[in-house]
Amino acid sequence: MFSSTPAIWDISEGLTPYTKAVERMEKLVAKIALGDEPEHIWLVEHPPMFTAGTSATPQDLISPDRFPVYQTGRGGQHTYHGPGQRVAYVMLDLNRRTRDVRKFVTALEQWIINTLAQFNIRGESREDRVGVWVARPDKPPMADGSIREDKIAAIGIRIRKWVTFHGIAINLEPQLEHFSGIVPCGISGGPEGYGVTSLVDLGLPVTMDDLDLVLHQEYRKLFG
Repeated sequence: MFSSTPAIWDISEGLTPYTKAVERMEKLVAKIALGDEPEHIWLVEHPPMFTAGTSATPQDLISPDRFPVYQTGRGGQHTYHGPGQRVAYVMLDLNRRTRDVRKFVTALEQWIINTLAQFNIRGESREDRVGVWVARPDKPPMADGSIREDKIAAIGIRIRKWVTFHGIAINLEPQLEHFSGIVPCGISGGPEGYGVTSLVDLGLPVTMDDLDLVLHQEYRKLFG
């Protein structure tokens, strides 16, 4: 569905400042739209920070002075980024693929789900909640008695001239307590609400290199 010429796969070492990431994405997207640059998948880690998407509301920013807060043009609400979280910036030209935003977002969700499955984690998408979730029967149930679910990955994209940017974030081993400074993506947490988890929190001693390898393999199966 999304096959095209292979994208450049780029992994940055260390922590990439968010402003520099946005600046680079803007330049690449402009060149991709003109046909002057191949598609790119760029993997980074960021210093601790919060980003606010186009649907973010002030009340969801619980600790505005804890980390830097960046307004961003991606869709979605507030998100935390920090060390131990793999962020994949996905710059693909839907003019050469499929001009269908819903299918693209579904493909991103499936990419994450397929990647997690390789580590024996069952990730699931939800119609009423953005991102990828895992059931937590080991935790107290929700207020209505249903099984607790924790978020393990976030999705937030922007599209300009049918070229995508921003992308996905998978929690490998971030400081989960840092998420308490926001209401992640507008989803309330707490003892009776939804929480946040990671591969390591689920008991899997996965390295970033392990995750990157599987992300690349699963990306190629879905996107070419």
